[in-house]
Amino acid sequence: MSDEEAFAEASGLRRAVELIFSVLSLSYPIRVFSGKWQLIRAKLEELHAGLIAAEKCDSGESPSLSRLAAAVVATATECHDLCRRCVVFSYSGKLLLQSDLDVAFAKLDAHAKKLNEIYKTGILTNGFALVVSKPSLAASKEDMRFYVRDLTTRMKVGDLGMKRQALKNLLEVVVEDEKYVKVIVDVGDVVHLLVGFLGSNEVEIQEESAKVVSVVAGFDSYKGVLIGAGVIAPLVKVLDCGSVLGKVAAARCLVKLTENSDNAWCVSAHGGVSVLLKICGGDCGGDLVGPACGVLRNLVGVEEIKRFMVDEGAAVTFIRLVRSKEESIQVNSIAFIVSIASGDEVVRQMVIKEGAIHALLRVLDPKWSYSCKTREVAMRAIEDLCFCSPSSVGVLMSYGFVDQLIYYVRNGEVSIQELALKVAFRLCGTSEEAKKAMGDARFMPEFVKFLNAKSFEVREMAAEALSGMVMVPRNRKRFVQDDHNIALILQLLDPEEGNSGNKKFLISILMSLTNCTSGRKKIVSSGYAKNIEKLADAEVSSDAKRLVKKLSTNRFRSMLSGIWRS
Repeated sequence: MSDEEAFAEASGLRRAVELIFSVLSLSYPIRVFSGKWQLIRAKLEELHAGLIAAEKCDSGESPSLSRLAAAVVATATECHDLCRRCVVFSYSGKLLLQSDLDVAFAKLDAHAKKLNEIYKTGILTNGFALVVSKPSLAASKEDMRFYVRDLTTRMKVGDLGMKRQALKNLLEVVVEDEKYVKVIVDVGDVVHLLVGFLGSNEVEIQEESAKVVSVVAGFDSYKGVLIGAGVIAPLVKVLDCGSVLGKVAAARCLVKLTENSDNAWCVSAHGGVSVLLKICGGDCGGDLVGPACGVLRNLVGVEEIKRFMVDEGAAVTFIRLVRSKEESIQVNSIAFIVSIASGDEVVRQMVIKEGAIHALLRVLDPKWSYSCKTREVAMRAIEDLCFCSPSSVGVLMSYGFVDQLIYYVRNGEVSIQELALKVAFRLCGTSEEAKKAMGDARFMPEFVKFLNAKSFEVREMAAEALSGMVMVPRNRKRFVQDDHNIALILQLLDPEEGNSGNKKFLISILMSLTNCTSGRKKIVSSGYAKNIEKLADAEVSSDAKRLVKKLSTNRFRSMLSGIWRS
């Protein structure tokens, strides 16, 4: 090609690019046949990006490109005239205008297909390192669409290096600015292109596309677009056959997509459950096993899929994973165990039989090194798995759970200490044997300390737990032996305190203590005993009146009257 011909071709491309830009700018305010104009703009944007890329390529002899540029200029000129007519409403009739718009769209579509054919022939090659200009953070929506369209064209017709760089640039912008996610969805070709890339034989193309898809899947309003584009099947294939990074991105994407149980069957239908179980049963790292556990946890809510997992030995696999050294695997495997056993007594019993309690108690054992987060998850799991059955509580206590629980009530960090208190409160209400064991482990002095806690919820739990524990004779005897216990409870009954909304449980404790002689004596001899009379006189509490009546037996009446007169 001579210099004159090359210059003419470059001038033709530049003229086409500038004219398309002009038409696009003029078309945005148009309100007549806005749907048709949206379709036309999409084709103009595709051509705009493709022709800009062609300008930056070494085309050699390409008469076909020159002819295409001339045809695009002619069609863009027609579109410019249509824009002008629509803006000033100077058209003969809507039917004729509609026909003209349809013709313009058809021509633009043909031009776009012709440009793709030219790229596919290899006539256009990358003549130098491309530097794609990324719009600023304050860029307009139009600028963002241009940029995404440009990247889309490079992904569609560029060589491997161009595709790879375009995907990396696309990932960069969707991570930095979520507005680009909406642009990707609006520019329809992009989602289908990304889904297609998931099946690429090129590792980097597959990995980068999986990462972009995972970002898009994080938005609830766009999950349906991905599902409609058929994203599940290629994601499962990546999980099965892809690189490690590709598998991690695919698993993270599926976690987000399967939050909607409607998508669970699609994962199962493409063999995803078996692939995920294989990952969790192998020696993969936490970056992959963690999200794989998350996907299975989302799927377990479908009864048929859960039964398949049980039959495949999922319970044993995840109980073993609790012993992993990685926190993400520990936390996700424990969560899966709870999910698969939830609401199913047969599976719950099977999980316990397979060693779930022993594995969870190992997490709570202070001599083993586990994070506070893992221990909190394990403690909640024990509560969910065991507290619904007296026999399971018995097994739990036979493994030394009470001693571990008191350790965290006394020594745990704030978050796990409060959780341990809540679990202890629930354990106290499961059986009399549990109350006895907790009394032997000296839980009552710890509950007494929490009666002065800042949190109303903590104060109430402590008071209610104590009111249950002192119903057991040997616990009651222990409680009475410490004079401070009775004095504190009577002090907290002062109507003027105002910070204790748990008077009902405090009075219940005192009612239980009146069942032993030493308890009654210490109540009536306390300097705070008059608080009971204050509550009864103020008619604030019928429980207080019953307590006064119980204390006012012949044996203690004179002693009680003497104290209240003082």
